[in-house]
Amino acid sequence: MNEDNGRIITGTVTDENENEYFIQKDGITYSLDKSELKKPLKIGSEFKGFAYENEKHNQRITREIPEVGVDSYSWGKVVGTKFGLGVFVDIGLKDKDIAVSMDDLPDMKSLWPDVGDELMIAIKRDSKGRLWGELADDKVFKAISQPVNNPKMKNWDVTCWVINTKKMGTQVITDHYNLGFIDKSEQEQEPRLGEKLTARVIGIRPNKTFYLSLRPRAYESIGEDAEMIKRILEMKPDNFLPYNDKSDPDEIKNYFGISKGQFKRALGNLLKHRLVKKEENGISLIK
Repeated sequence: MNEDNGRIITGTVTDENENEYFIQKDGITYSLDKSELKKPLKIGSEFKGFAYENEKHNQRITREIPEVGVDSYSWGKVVGTKFGLGVFVDIGLKDKDIAVSMDDLPDMKSLWPDVGDELMIAIKRDSKGRLWGELADDKVFKAISQPVNNPKMKNWDVTCWVINTKKMGTQVITDHYNLGFIDKSEQEQEPRLGEKLTARVIGIRPNKTFYLSLRPRAYESIGEDAEMIKRILEMKPDNFLPYNDKSDPDEIKNYFGISKGQFKRALGNLLKHRLVKKEENGISLIK
């Protein structure tokens, strides 16, 4: 078992051919692609790089050191999945993707990361010396997170990634490294681990993390015209408007600034969401 795989090592240049140099350390020989270098190496000189075993089980060393390493966490993009094994993550190596075991993924296959999702991982070795991706846990994310210090962010949109799926909801971290939580009641569909989301701030928790929602704002759900009509109804003392789908088009245009067709579509949305009800001479708000 090679204990140096997944680590930065320094070895001695012992040989070369047309395309590669050969670097040796502790009796193990690693090949180095010459295309990585601008200047040639001398036999007997030392070379420092990242050691790993590639997809063809060849020992390799590279100067293009990935940010992901043993005890070194960073983001990697999911490039493939394999049922019965797990998912594969690109950490920047030309001929090696790192597998994250299905044992470390959610029990529900639908919550596994998809191609293009991103995971924060480090490298770990199993008893046979094989390299695997190790998912960052709560301690890691708390260590790198930043507190939310702006109390005026309510209703802002934030970009975030799913870092944990739980029974009560979903844990995320934003692009500014603020932690957040999305309760089950604020989700229309449970997001995948590693999925990139746009979420809305609905509160800031006492521990200075976000309370977020994936549900649309009212006007996004029912449409801007419907939201306008709803707000007008809310401002009326009796929550009533003397307009309905039988009203004169010019009267609708003069009062709401929209066509009768737009008004009918908006009214249909409001009725569908049970926000208003039809009266004999107009519409009223359902409280």
